[in-house]
Amino acid sequence: YHEEKHVGDVVRRTRATLERVLVVDDGSTDLTAQRAREAGAEVIVHPNNRGKGESIKTGLRHWLERDQTWVFILDADGQHLPEEIDHFIEAAMSDGASLLLGNRMKDTSKMPMIRRAVNRYMSNRISEVCGQRIPDTQCGFRMVNRHLIPELLGGSERFDYETEMLIIASRKGFRIESVPITTVYSDEVSSIHPVRDTIRFFKLMRRYRQI
Repeated sequence: YHEEKHVGDVVRRTRATLERVLVVDDGSTDLTAQRAREAGAEVIVHPNNRGKGESIKTGLRHWLERDQTWVFILDADGQHLPEEIDHFIEAAMSDGASLLLGNRMKDTSKMPMIRRAVNRYMSNRISEVCGQRIPDTQCGFRMVNRHLIPELLGGSERFDYETEMLIIASRKGFRIESVPITTVYSDEVSSIHPVRDTIRFFKLMRRYRQI
């Protein structure tokens, strides 16, 4: 959403490893879609802003219909290094997990202190609900096996979907593994609303603790 500055570079670098790249433009009014197409991505445009959760689900449906065995999810703002995709592939081949996500907590020296504290707190809480240790639950760099995708097409619309994805996978008996990745913070501007999205998180946690 509104990532015209970074999305082209992210697409080009991702295409150096993966043949097919999809960008879901979540109702942007800037040149996000154009820049993505110029860089060689397929593009799906939501006519209005539907939220990160709905954008991820749009992408998952797209690849499920095309019989892709694995789907990678990464943010368009440059916070994830496409060059580290190979780390996920290596881990998937050796671990046998159905969902792998990046772990930035091995080296938090570049992570802002407040993000580090919030991430650790939320990861501990979410790990309890999931019943398996997930050190960096807030990381959006992920690799999903196609047999898990149908279980992930419901749930929340916004940022809390990334948390709900982990809970759903765990409750369905799928194993989650973490892959160490580089911590990158530059000039990206978070779209997370501190108060509204924190309330959504606690509502989500309360709902799943009751199940």
